[in-house]
Formats: sequence, C-alpha cells, structure tokens
Amino acid sequence: MRKFSACLILLCLVLFAAACQGKTENRSENDSASGKTVITFWHSMGGAGLNALNEIVDDFNRSQEKIQVNAEFQGTYDEALTKFHSVAGTGSTPHIMQVFEIGTMSMINSGQIVPIQTFIDADGYDMGILEKNIINYYKIDGKFYSMPFNSSTPVMYYNKDAFKKAGLDPDNPPQTFEEIIEAGKAIKKANPKMKGFALQAYGWLFEELLANQGALLMNNNNGRSGTPTEIGFKEEEGKSVFRWVEQMVKDGTFANYGTNGDNMIAGFLAGDVAMFLQSSANARNVIDNAPFEVGIAFLPHPANKERQGVIIGGASLWMIAGKPEAEQKAAWEFMKYLQTPEVQAKWHIGTGYFAVNPAAYEEETVKEAYEKMPQLKVTVHQLQTTKPSYATQGALMDMIPEGRRIIESALETVFNGGDVDQTYDTMVKQLNDAIQQANAARKK
Repeated sequence: MRKFSACLILLCLVLFAAACQGKTENRSENDSASGKTVITFWHSMGGAGLNALNEIVDDFNRSQEKIQVNAEFQGTYDEALTKFHSVAGTGSTPHIMQVFEIGTMSMINSGQIVPIQTFIDADGYDMGILEKNIINYYKIDGKFYSMPFNSSTPVMYYNKDAFKKAGLDPDNPPQTFEEIIEAGKAIKKANPKMKGFALQAYGWLFEELLANQGALLMNNNNGRSGTPTEIGFKEEEGKSVFRWVEQMVKDGTFANYGTNGDNMIAGFLAGDVAMFLQSSANARNVIDNAPFEVGIAFLPHPANKERQGVIIGGASLWMIAGKPEAEQKAAWEFMKYLQTPEVQAKWHIGTGYFAVNPAAYEEETVKEAYEKMPQLKVTVHQLQTTKPSYATQGALMDMIPEGRRIIESALETVFNGGDVDQTYDTMVKQLNDAIQQANAARKK
C-alpha cells in the first residue's frame, strides 16, 4: 500500500510539473488565442533593475487589453548579444532586444534590425522630449536606430563618516585626481585599516576618465565622422589615469579589486575602502545597504584639465527585423510607454538609472525620493551639466568590447605595480591592432 501511495504521489508531482511547464510554454499561444498581440522582450536586468522592470511590464500589460509583453532574461549584456547573433534571421529572435551601448555598431552591422527612426517618422514621435545628453549618444548621422532605455554614468561614491573621522569635509568631496590622492592619505592616517580609493579595472571607466578630460577614445571624432583607424587620445591623457593609480599604490592607499565590481562595492559597504567609482545605476543598492552615510560626487579629472562631463552608459532597445507589421507596431507602443514621465519616474527611483524623459523629475514620487535620497540628484546634475562634444558623445565601433578587455588588462598590470610606460605602450599597440583587424574583417 505504501509503495502504491508513493507511486501515486510521484505521478501527481510529474503531472503537476508537466502542467506548469506546459503553461509556461503555451503562454504566448494562450495570449494569442485571447486576441492579444504577443511581444517578446529580451533583457539583461538583474537585482533591483529586474524587479523594477517586471513591475513596469506588468503595469503595461494591465493598462490595456491588446498587447502582452513577455520579458525574458538572457544573461549579461555580452551573453545576450552573443545569443541574439546566434539566432538572428530565424524565428527564434525576440521582437525587442536590450543591448548595451557599445553593442550599437554590432546591431547596425547585423542587418537584422529595423531603425526606430522608421516608427518615429510614421508616428510623428518627438524624440526632443528626451534627455539631450542621452539621445546624443544614440543619434547617428541624424538617425535613431534604437530607443534609449536604461541609462547611467559613473560617479564617485564616498563614505561620509570616514571623511569626518579623517578631518575632511563630507559635503565637499575631492574633484581632481590630486585631491583624491591627498584625501586617501588622510583617510589612511585616521584609519590604518581603511584604504582611500578603489578603481575597478573596467574599460568603461577608463573611457569615461578620458572623456572627462575632453579626450577621444578613437580618431575620426570617436568614429562619428568616419570609421576609426587608430586611438584618439594623447599620451598625456591616457597615462594620467595610470599615473594617478600608480601614486596611490605607492602611498598604500589604493584598494585593488581587479575587475570585480561586486567585490569592490562589498568592500566599500564593509568599510574597507572610502571612495570608489562605479555606475550611477548602483546608487539605490549602495545607499540602501551602507551602514554609514553615503556621498555621491562627480567623476574626477586631472587638476590641469577642466571638467567636460560624462558619456552615457547603459543600454537601449532595438526593434528586430522579420516580424509581422502588427507585432512591430505593438512593440513600438511598448517602447513609447517606457518613455512616459510616470514610468521613467518609477524606473529612476527604483534603480538609480536616469529618467530618459526629464519630465519624470517633476513627478511627486521623484521629489519625495529626493527628500530621502538627495544623492540621486547629483547623478542627474552631472549628466545635465556635461558639455556636448565628440568626446562626451562616446565612441562608435564594433570592436569596443575587445578594446575594453585590452584596457582592463593594462589597468590590472598597473594595479599590480607594472611599469606605466611599458604598459601604456603595449595597450596602445594592442588597441590600434584591434582597430585595424576589425576594419580589415569588415572589408572581406
């Protein structure tokens, strides 16, 4: 009897699992049967971003009865882009694809997208309502290929309590490389167990530190006026970052977390380091979890350079080719919904990403959030005071992901005491070789 009961229970569990699986697999079919147009949306959001995105998608699906958006996580930006290219041109592609900013040329060159300019023109949609320093990146030769969505820039996070203990003004954070060096010394003296500053070995941060000096990553105006043929920054500009880190390593005030941004944030929250650079998209996570008062400041620059501002980071949404016209129009309706002030307000305060539509900052929910988290206003102010130029507009080329890996290797070498001159020369050669190889491959 016990054996029969166990078999019966097992059979029920199998049938239940099969039913659940069938429900998931047939969700699109069920929505179609109910008369809804089903849209598949591939994304790479995790943590607070995932929670906020799921809420927004659910709100959209409940707001009307004609369209059902199914949001599906596809791993990291790199993993999602690789997966897309592996299925591009087949029926397995989504309707909407979230792609990080440096994947822009990869998507355009794929030939598998429909520029959203097509829908902008047909609909008379005004992209001018969106944040100018965000759409500047995504506007190429006067044309929009994708819709900005989750946008961020790097900022400096700092421990206000550690600043007070070191006799530093917590409301007047360092603005230059040199001021950070001196602040690091004061912090170490006041608390020998705490390092002053951490910089993740991340190519994006190196690009941003160049742009803040007004330096180009690549020639031909960062690839905006022609395909790049070599790097665009000068030796003084590129080495300034390496020399800055080198000095802090010598002073014993630099915290080396290598390429691991999560460990760096954990180290900051644990009180192991007092300052670090990272995406503004981490603002909510850092502020909510720190056992001390967190300050947020602008990206630093060398003292002999005037601050220029930051390049927009994050990702945008792409309309994928080969889908029925009705489904593409439905996908476009969802893209427009995401840009409304109410949705952007919810996205901004729920994640730390910017509101692509600046009208969101006038929403009561944002004003209330700023009362509790005035740090979020700093990230917005840094973006809105950025000086538009080719440097802050950002570079365009399909080899940038490879370029970032080259830069990250160079940064790690300097972090570990490597010779700055030799490391810099090697990095420049490798970057130029990668640019030339990418150009040669494109001509085949």
